[in-house]
Amino acid sequence: MNTESFEVENLKCQGCANSVKKRLMREHGVSAVDVNLDEGTVKVAITNALERTRIAEVLADLGYPEQGTGNLLQKGKSFVSCAIGRIGNE
Repeated sequence: MNTESFEVENLKCQGCANSVKKRLMREHGVSAVDVNLDEGTVKVAITNALERTRIAEVLADLGYPEQGTGNLLQKGKSFVSCAIGRIGNE
């Protein structure tokens, strides 16, 4: 098992963290997800290093691209993911 770390953009609150955790845990080969809002990092325990690319794609699709790769559309997506994470946890 490998742990991959991602420095991502747009992590703002626990709603963001909830959305990231919930979505990544649905991916094949992911056994744990840890989101650190203060550091802007997501650590993912995966069974295969090849899955790292897939995890990065999922994060970007949610609106949390790796540092330096984001765009305005992804920033907008992060607000939607954040709201869903807040609502889904109430």
